[in-house]
Amino acid sequence: MESMLCLVSSAPPPKVSSFRLSSLPPAPTKISSLSFTCRCASSSSGTTTTTKRSSKPTKTLSPKIPTTTTTTGTDGAQETSSSVAAPPKKVLVPIAFGTDAMEAVITVYVLRRAGAEVIVASVEPQLEIEASGGTRLVADTLISSCSGEVFDVVALPGGMPGSARLRDCEVLRKITCTQAEEKRLYGAISTAPAITLLPWDLLTYKKTTGHPQFIDMLPKVWAVETNLQVSKELTTSRGPGTAFQFALSFVEQLFGQSVAEEIGKSLLLDTSDDRQRYKEFNTVEWSVGNKPRVLVPVANGCDEIEVVTIVDVLRRAKVDVVVASIEKSVKILASQGIQIVADKLIGDAAGSVYDLIILPGEISGDGRLHKSRILKKLLQEQDTAGRIYGAVCSSPAILHKQGLLKDKRATAHPSVATKLTNEVLDGAKVVIDGKLITSKGLATVTHFALAIVKKLFGHARAKGVARALVVEYPSS
Repeated sequence: MESMLCLVSSAPPPKVSSFRLSSLPPAPTKISSLSFTCRCASSSSGTTTTTKRSSKPTKTLSPKIPTTTTTTGTDGAQETSSSVAAPPKKVLVPIAFGTDAMEAVITVYVLRRAGAEVIVASVEPQLEIEASGGTRLVADTLISSCSGEVFDVVALPGGMPGSARLRDCEVLRKITCTQAEEKRLYGAISTAPAITLLPWDLLTYKKTTGHPQFIDMLPKVWAVETNLQVSKELTTSRGPGTAFQFALSFVEQLFGQSVAEEIGKSLLLDTSDDRQRYKEFNTVEWSVGNKPRVLVPVANGCDEIEVVTIVDVLRRAKVDVVVASIEKSVKILASQGIQIVADKLIGDAAGSVYDLIILPGEISGDGRLHKSRILKKLLQEQDTAGRIYGAVCSSPAILHKQGLLKDKRATAHPSVATKLTNEVLDGAKVVIDGKLITSKGLATVTHFALAIVKKLFGHARAKGVARALVVEYPSS
C-alpha cells in the first residue's frame, strides 16, 4: 500500500501561513440566478459563462442497485416487481498542506447536502493536513485508495502551496487526466486551474477562469474573468468568495437546476430581495489590542462552513484565533461529516481572556455548546466585563437562553429567529448592537467575519481581505 502513495517531498511540509494572496479587485459575486447550463454569454460581461458539453455517453459509474416492491391487489393477491435505483453520485475532493480551507469545505458541504457521496482524500502521507490559515482538517482516506475508483466529479480546491502539492501527486494526476479523457466532470477553483490543471495539459481549448492573482498564468486566448466558467466537462471558479457558485454548478450538472436552486436557498444564497448587508445600532468602538484574541468554541455537529470561514477570514486579517473543542477530544465531527481538529480543549483555553467569543451554529452542535459549563462561564464573564461576543445561524438561541440577548437587537437563521424574544431583524445579513454581533449564518457568514474585521481594524483592512477572497465589498 505504501508504494501506491502519491509522490510528495520528503522534506517537512511548507508553513501554510507564509503565503497570502494579494489584494486585487474581484469580479462581482452577487448571485442573481443559480442556473448554470446552456447560458452562453460574453466572458467579460457576466459572472457565469457556459459552453455546451459533449453529448457523448459517459462510462457507467457503478452497478445499479436493484430494489423489490411488493403490492397487494384488491383480491388479496400479492405482486412483486423489481426496479433499479441509481447509485449515488460519487465526488472526489483532494486536499493537501496549504489547501484553501474555505474552498475545500464549502465544496464538500454543498455536494454532500445535495446527496452526493463525497470522498475527501489526502495527497499527503497522512490523513490530517494543515490547510490555509492553520485550519486542520482530517481526510476520509489517502489518495492511493482512490486510484481504482471512478468518479462523477473530481473537484480540486485551490490555495498555496496546496495547489502545487496537488500538482505533484502522480496518483491524483492520473485520476484527473482519466476523468478528462473519459469525458466526466472535473473542475478547479482559485489557484488550482493555473497551478495544477495547466501543467497537466487539461485546459486546452477550454475557457478557464481563476484567482485574479493567477489569471495571467492561464493561456490568454482561453482565460476569462468570470466568477464561474463551465466549458464542456471543465468547471473553474475564482476563489473562496465564489466557492458556493462553484459547488452549486456541480450540483446542477449532477442533479439538475431545481435541486441546485433548492440547495442554494437553504444555504441563504437567495439575494433576489437585495437585502441590506449590515445594520448597526448603539454604535461603540471595539477597543482591543494590536492583535485581538478571538475564541471560537466547537462541538460535534457544529456547522463546518461557519467554523472554517470565521477562522479563515479572521486569521487573514491577522487576528489571533483560538479554536477550542468542548468535547473530550480536539477532533470534532462537524454537521456534514467533515473532521476538524481544534487548537486545544475548552478547559485549556479557559485560562485566557478573549476580546471576542464567537459561537458557530447548527442545532445539533448548539445543544452541546449550551451544555458546556466552562463555555457558559466564559460567556457570562465576557458580558460582565463589557467585552465583545457574537453568534451565527442557530447559535443566537444559546445567547438567548443565557440571557445575553436581553434588550439587544439581533438576527439568526430563519429556523430559530421566531423563537427569540428579543428584537429580531430579518432585513439584514449581519446585525451589530453595541458589542454584540449576529448573523443568519451559512452563506452570510463571510459578511459576518468581514464585519468583525471592519470593527476591529477599519474599512481598508476589511476591503483588502475581501479582495483576496474574491468577495464583493462596498467601497465605503
